[in-house]
Amino acid sequence: MGAQVAAGLVLLLLWEGLARLPGAEILLAGPWDVALWLRDNAGLMARALAVTGWAAAWGFVLGNLAAVALALMAFAVPRVERLIAALALLVFCLPLVATGPILRVLYGPGIGPQVTLAALAVYYTTFVPLLVGLRAAPAVWFDVVASYGRGRVAALIHVRLFAALPYLVAGLQIAAPAAFLGAMVGEFTGAERGMGVLTIRALRALDLEATWALATVAAAVSIAAYAVIGRAGRRLTREPPPVLLAPPAAAKRAAPGAALGRFALAASVALALWWGAMEAFDLNRFFARRPEDVWAFLVTGTEAGAHRAELFGALAQTLALAVPGYLAGLALGAALAVLLTLAPRAATLAMPLAVTLRAVPIVTTAPLIVLLLGRGPTGTITLVAVMIFFPVFVASLHGLSRAPGQVLDVFDIYAAGPAQRLMHAQLPAMLPAFFAAARMSLPAAMLAVTVVEWLATGRGVGALMAMSASLSDYGMLWSAVVVVALTTVGGHGLVAAAEARVLEHYAGEQLR
Repeated sequence: MGAQVAAGLVLLLLWEGLARLPGAEILLAGPWDVALWLRDNAGLMARALAVTGWAAAWGFVLGNLAAVALALMAFAVPRVERLIAALALLVFCLPLVATGPILRVLYGPGIGPQVTLAALAVYYTTFVPLLVGLRAAPAVWFDVVASYGRGRVAALIHVRLFAALPYLVAGLQIAAPAAFLGAMVGEFTGAERGMGVLTIRALRALDLEATWALATVAAAVSIAAYAVIGRAGRRLTREPPPVLLAPPAAAKRAAPGAALGRFALAASVALALWWGAMEAFDLNRFFARRPEDVWAFLVTGTEAGAHRAELFGALAQTLALAVPGYLAGLALGAALAVLLTLAPRAATLAMPLAVTLRAVPIVTTAPLIVLLLGRGPTGTITLVAVMIFFPVFVASLHGLSRAPGQVLDVFDIYAAGPAQRLMHAQLPAMLPAFFAAARMSLPAAMLAVTVVEWLATGRGVGALMAMSASLSDYGMLWSAVVVVALTTVGGHGLVAAAEARVLEHYAGEQLR
């Protein structure tokens, strides 16, 4: 605890020092200025925090309950597992920047959009690690269950839930900052109160002290939630990681076209639910577009060609920044996790910094970072990489810690060094968690780049969605939602294909 306090003080001193540099006053408010602003506006901040925190807490709870229910249903009823996973992915890939204004119109006043966006921001970050954890059990444990004549439900209760607990904790830790961010994005779409509303006012007034005070409070809340979940997880997961052995035959290659067929089924179900929900509530077609409306807007309408050119041109600009930012975030997250595994003492300083970087809401810092680095690709790519870095770092660090002690003891017996332990034991143990983070980070990359385009650069599909919402151009808005979601799903498929090929050799139990 003393080392962590010292690391926090070092970070505060570094922050204050940077704020005192010549010219920094136009971009950065130091901790002393932030503290003075919070002292003078304590009541305002407390009321805003209560509103946003309440929405984030409800979204966190509801989203994670949905994630757990979906994961358990997928394993209890294996016939629907792939359909559930595909539908969960489709919903998670909906861009929050565009769904926020739509939800505001559908819900009206109140915290409904904030809670919904917070839940949408977190459920998949728990769902994916939980699926990985439910498979992370030795094959002999299932043989014991089968020897007693018990089936999948008994194996789920007595084996898989126990194995999944550490992965669930990692997912909840990643979800905590995401819930707060989702609630603030929801407040950006027309809420009357909350930290998102204060953030809009501060950014428009160029009030640096208020902006950084809001970012600091949001980061502090997220860090506290991350720490509380981590402490609870350490109390619940004291058992050492088991040795996972899966025979090569356990990995079965899917038939060609099977993945395309599953996606077509999921898309059909999603379209039916979309159309059915709009019709069941008899929502006005002006703002509640149906699938056929989007099809006409992009394909069969008289101006469909112009609409496609505008939308896909903006999407190309967005992908040109999202892809390198995503890859950089993957590399940085995995590299830092490996570094801290080889040099655990460095974790005292690096861990608070890593959590802080992700806990600061991108909606508060995006305009400032773009102002510092320019409206070109550098600033946007940097923000996307920071957004991706944290979940990959947490998942990779967790995966490295799942290397079984019995296996590491063998390396100790032969006096193998840290590099050999890392290459032959810890990295293979990390791969399932790393790929899970890589898959669930794809929508986060799209969220990051569209938020930056919305708030700062004025280019790309994020700016197009924001403009469409402000002009009530719901045809373009709904079309952008569909196209961005399908693009993200396509990227997810590429990552999943690479994951299957790698895990077939290093973690066959994940393909059972």
